[in-house]
Amino acid sequence: MLQTCRVLRSRAGPSPGSWQPLSFDGGAFHLKSTGELTRALLVLRLCAWPPLVTHGLALQAWSQRLLGSRLSGALLRASIYGQFVAGETAEEVRSCVLQLQNLGLRPLLAVPTEEEPDSAVKTGEAWYEGNLSAMLRCVDLSRGLLETPDPTGNALMQLKMTALMSTRLCKQLTSWVLRPGDSLELSPKRLAEAMDSGQDLQVSCLNTEQTRHLQASLSRLHRVVQHAQAQRVRLLVDAEYTSLNPALSLLVAALATRWNSSGEGGPWVWNTYQAYLKDTYERLRRDAEAADRAGLAFGVKLVRGAYLDKERETARLQGTEDPTQPDYEATSQSYSRCLELMLTQVSHRGPMCHLMVASHNEDSVRQATKRMWELGIPPDGPVCFGQLLGMCDHVSLALGQAGYAVYKSIPYGSLEEVIPYLIRRAQENRSVLRGARREQELLSQELRRRLLGRSLRVSPH
Repeated sequence: MLQTCRVLRSRAGPSPGSWQPLSFDGGAFHLKSTGELTRALLVLRLCAWPPLVTHGLALQAWSQRLLGSRLSGALLRASIYGQFVAGETAEEVRSCVLQLQNLGLRPLLAVPTEEEPDSAVKTGEAWYEGNLSAMLRCVDLSRGLLETPDPTGNALMQLKMTALMSTRLCKQLTSWVLRPGDSLELSPKRLAEAMDSGQDLQVSCLNTEQTRHLQASLSRLHRVVQHAQAQRVRLLVDAEYTSLNPALSLLVAALATRWNSSGEGGPWVWNTYQAYLKDTYERLRRDAEAADRAGLAFGVKLVRGAYLDKERETARLQGTEDPTQPDYEATSQSYSRCLELMLTQVSHRGPMCHLMVASHNEDSVRQATKRMWELGIPPDGPVCFGQLLGMCDHVSLALGQAGYAVYKSIPYGSLEEVIPYLIRRAQENRSVLRGARREQELLSQELRRRLLGRSLRVSPH
């Protein structure tokens, strides 16, 4: 994954030869079995049906009552679970990852945890400590999935901070951070020192119980990153709602202050930036410049964003300004600007700056690969690509076969843990699911070609 800064800068001009854009016409589907393609087509069509997504949890409960847990579970494993989840046991996850590696793809493991603010069980310290244990096991599993020992840190995993601390605390910290002049008490440096020393942290905006929970949460975050760095696994922190993100970004900055210094081989902690928010470009520019000034490695996962409907509804109910871009075109322009900014940063800073282009959009991926070629950034260098397991395989496979570093976001766990998680993710990613029509057409084309022996083409959109 890492390349020397000297190598990147010595290739300041375009690579030899003319630019050859990748083709996302489904040609790489020849690597998949007919059964895999059929399941993918059926599941993607099901997930594009709005009532299934809207009432997914109720339908799951109804099917269990009607069919029984065993038959209902078998149907889920053969369909939605089998399409989007690596498995339940470590061996099942390894088997899934081996198949991906044979296709030129890499794993980005995700622990499917969901806080329930109204549940005493899923908000108590014991729940967060249990999630800490799950995260530490995920670090070990991520490291163990590497084909060969790799000291440069090719292993990545996702980290959901609200699995380790309360959303209520995050909202409280966000309101404090956004108050003019009052945020110095919660500086990244002070939080980093508290993580390192384990000493009590006194914060005037928090009561005794909240302060105790913050201290425990900082300890959990510190232990995860410490273990990940020792195992050479990079942590990509998930972005969430705008009511939480300022607090999450503060904590990422604190972790980066401690773990992303130039001598640590980082970045070990990355933040996620959502292009569908109006302020993302300026925040990304500011954070990139701050990391450069501080001599810190900088890691970014760039996404369009998944909480559009919820953010707009919240702004309407609260009578506040809508934080999201006005339409999909504006979001795409924002993504393009952020992408250009980060690719320029990578070309200037080399391995001190890493980027995951997390997108299912063919135009964004083409822009990234073309600019990488123009800037002399190697395909398997500090820039990688990311898509969800079970989706966008026509893009993932084409990238992987061309030698780019491509990661598939992979949840794993039991049916009881993962299905509610998947349904909530589907509800948040309705636009992605509806936008998978082209992938469905390409899957249909490949299946018809196999069944009828004819080569049919789907025109690019």
